[in-house]
Amino acid sequence: MRVLVTGGAGFIGSHLVDALVDTGHTVRVLDALLPAAHHAKPAVNAAAEFLAGDVTDRAAVDAALDGVDAVCHQAAMVGLGVDLDDLPGYTTHNGLGTAVLLAAMARRGVGRLVLASSMVVYGEGGFRCAADGQVRPGSRRPADLDGGRFEPPCPRCGAPLRSTPVTEDAPLDPRNVYAATKVAQEHLASAWATATGGTVLALRYHNVYGPRMPRDTPYAGVASIFRSALERGEPPRVFEDGGQLRDFVHVHDVARANLAALRHHSAPGGLVPVNVGSGQPHTVGDMAHALARAFGGPMPVVTGQYRTGDVRHIVASSDRARDLLGYQAAVPFDEGMAAFARDPLRE
Repeated sequence: MRVLVTGGAGFIGSHLVDALVDTGHTVRVLDALLPAAHHAKPAVNAAAEFLAGDVTDRAAVDAALDGVDAVCHQAAMVGLGVDLDDLPGYTTHNGLGTAVLLAAMARRGVGRLVLASSMVVYGEGGFRCAADGQVRPGSRRPADLDGGRFEPPCPRCGAPLRSTPVTEDAPLDPRNVYAATKVAQEHLASAWATATGGTVLALRYHNVYGPRMPRDTPYAGVASIFRSALERGEPPRVFEDGGQLRDFVHVHDVARANLAALRHHSAPGGLVPVNVGSGQPHTVGDMAHALARAFGGPMPVVTGQYRTGDVRHIVASSDRARDLLGYQAAVPFDEGMAAFARDPLRE
């Protein structure tokens, strides 16, 4: 299969390119090499064709799609962002870029898309109240967060809640700019599929980590931020009380999920979302301690600070990924974190 990988020089995209090449696919990469993600020019698999260009550029996208059978759309501005001045950048790279790509795919008759989506589209994960059953908590109040009350209460009775895995049919509830643009990508791709009869698998990545994560950038994931701190000789600074539950999934497993999505033949004319996680939820504090131990210290510091737009708990239900794609994560948490403590980061 001839596959275009947008963002194929990035963290996840570069591992996907390697996996595609290793399994015999013909690969073309389109990447804008944005300074926020690349402090230096990255190495790209020599067996892949590399095109420097932005997905917002119609001519660059048209050239990249020539002769292509399927697209893995990884290109995006990622992370929670610094402040609302980032809003135009997220909207341009994630929203407009996806629209330009989809329009070009429609013109050229390319009908298979694997979209890199994210767990952030859900907002909070699943929660169950002992009295009221499955519930969806609202946004946490600044007064509660300032007082160290980080757990969201039941929106009906105020009782404590238990975290449960989030399934793909959960309502979408984006709570920051990045999340809003990932929802927009899914909606645009769904509209494209309806209009063209194309197929979309939207892989909702959970907390991806592994080699080639970018170093020292506020737009990186928490694992990269902690690892960068350790390399500077500083303790990882854990926000809230460290009890936030997440699903940390190794980038090699994410690449495998993309390969499985490309092999899957979905019904035409629609979008199917699929969680991509590890099936092993851990707290952010657990992850910081595991990484610091493997690195050799210093040990984490719990700060009590918080970021507006962060959610408390979100862990993946992996049932659909297993049943639909035959995907199950292969890298255990302890093994993956031990390796990540020494894996090379990207400048």
